[in-house]
Amino acid sequence: MSAPAVSPFVEARDLVLTYDGTTAVAASSFSLPEGGVTAIIGPNGSGKSTLLHAIAGTLTPAGGELKVYGAPPSEAWRKAAYVMQSVTVPPGTPITVREVVGMGRYPTLGWFRRFRREDRARVDAAMEQLGITDLAKRHLMELSGGQRQRVYVAQALAQDHEALLLDEPLTGLDIVSARMIDEIIHSEQAVGHSVILTTHDLDEARAADHVILMSGRVVAFGAPAEVLTRRNLEDAYGLGSLHDSDHELFIDDPTGTHRHP
Repeated sequence: MSAPAVSPFVEARDLVLTYDGTTAVAASSFSLPEGGVTAIIGPNGSGKSTLLHAIAGTLTPAGGELKVYGAPPSEAWRKAAYVMQSVTVPPGTPITVREVVGMGRYPTLGWFRRFRREDRARVDAAMEQLGITDLAKRHLMELSGGQRQRVYVAQALAQDHEALLLDEPLTGLDIVSARMIDEIIHSEQAVGHSVILTTHDLDEARAADHVILMSGRVVAFGAPAEVLTRRNLEDAYGLGSLHDSDHELFIDDPTGTHRHP
């Protein structure tokens, strides 16, 4: 007897996404297998974050079909923990680090149920993983940008989840925070969770298991060696952005210089 077919982790067919009335992602189709790390890469304004929002269920497609774990993202959101690139907290909000991380338990508990022993243990473990235990009583707005990012990742880890979605998680961070979050990405992969992250960095994309290359649409998807070819990168970034130097291909990008062999 043959094994039953396994549904892709994420599957899109002729997906169209709009933002503020403008098409951000033209009709695109792709699929991602469950497990491993997927990098969504492309130039500024290419639709990377918009696509991640849609997968997270915070943006409704304008056309086509998008499924996560075989269901619309709005039905699968409990399985995916989402860390946005920036979170706005009103100045003066008296919320502590531990309270923010504890919010990761709300999707399971609801807003008004008391924490159980196992909930407190999950919060403690997440804070320990991100090295923020000593910051537990500090107010969020007292922290540096890198520390706040670690708090939000800890909140995601405290949540019951099978997938971790990260919007440019390493951009602009201090070395300590970047290293810790990078370790989390790999530890999530090690326990069989799926990770999707957006990035500008070709090295990060090449280190992933799967890649989606964006340029207002999905240019290509699949294994890094198949996606990050010169032809595909020229399609996404434009001929004028690609240069050869010392047998490497690099991209002129406002966020930095990225190389590709």
